[in-house]
Amino acid sequence: MTYEVNNTIYIILQNAHLRLSNENLMIEHPEAPLRMVPLHHLQGIVVMGNVQLSSPLIAYCARNNIAVVWMDQYGRFQGRLEGCRSGNVLLRRAQHLALSDPDQTLSLARQFIAGKISNQIQVLSRHMRDYPQNSAPLEEAVTLLERYLEQVPETRTLDDLRGVEGGASRVYFGHFDLLIRMQREAFRFQGRNRRPPQDRTNALLSFLYTVYSQEYASALEAVGLDYQVGYLHALRPGRPALALDLMEEMRPAFIDRLVLRLINQNLIRPDQFDFSRPNAVYLNHEGRRVVLQIYQERKRETVHHPDAAEPIPWAIIPYLQARRLARVLRGEAPYYEPFVIR
Repeated sequence: MTYEVNNTIYIILQNAHLRLSNENLMIEHPEAPLRMVPLHHLQGIVVMGNVQLSSPLIAYCARNNIAVVWMDQYGRFQGRLEGCRSGNVLLRRAQHLALSDPDQTLSLARQFIAGKISNQIQVLSRHMRDYPQNSAPLEEAVTLLERYLEQVPETRTLDDLRGVEGGASRVYFGHFDLLIRMQREAFRFQGRNRRPPQDRTNALLSFLYTVYSQEYASALEAVGLDYQVGYLHALRPGRPALALDLMEEMRPAFIDRLVLRLINQNLIRPDQFDFSRPNAVYLNHEGRRVVLQIYQERKRETVHHPDAAEPIPWAIIPYLQARRLARVLRGEAPYYEPFVIR
């Protein structure tokens, strides 16, 4: 499968071969039709998994400043090719300058949290539409979340914003148990806890949040940003602060909905978790295998994104959002626009 968005082509067709032909990108596969893409308008080629590129194609991209990014089949960043006129140093300088500007830092952080709360509202609202019999408490939660969302633009400091985010998350997770329809006793949820997770549902959330943060770290690397220099999450050695920032909006939209699918469709079983002291719960080897397999399948499902003319895999969303952030930092867009599900 191939997808072209914003002058970047994403190749996720396994065992594909890419070659150069008269300044065109030729995509060959033994079981798929030959596809030709003119190279003159491309700014980047992102390949995921087992995709081969010919030497002439790589040389052409280097000469013409077309970035080539290699990911493994799980979306982890492997490497990046750039020509001599790369603008990454300017982009990263803009990233650091934004961190030194309190107004721009706060503006970006507000958008991350606005996207998160908006998607929390959508998760609860979808459940109300699908299962109206228990909608009353969820309606109250949505009303509270909408009030928190209205407060986001009024925050004056990052601490104020974090307070709004914390309040919204308490409301959202305070009603999350109502979204669990199957295996309720085994996966009962009484609030978010971590380090360590103390029940099966929290174990799923923590595990998948950690896995998903690597997708955003890879996406930020792919567009040339430093995933450790963030705006909402405090900077600490080794912490992928910007990846965590950018992931905030997608926690409810992608991961939380996936956790509910795993539980409500009986895709995960209670015996696929281990318990250890003190009150720690983790996925066991079989549980991790099952969850990662379904996670990868979910990433291949498609969704509509405003920047794409056709539905794209969920796996590409982190890259599109990283590109949106890069455009803001370059001054090419007035503000960061989070991705909100509908």
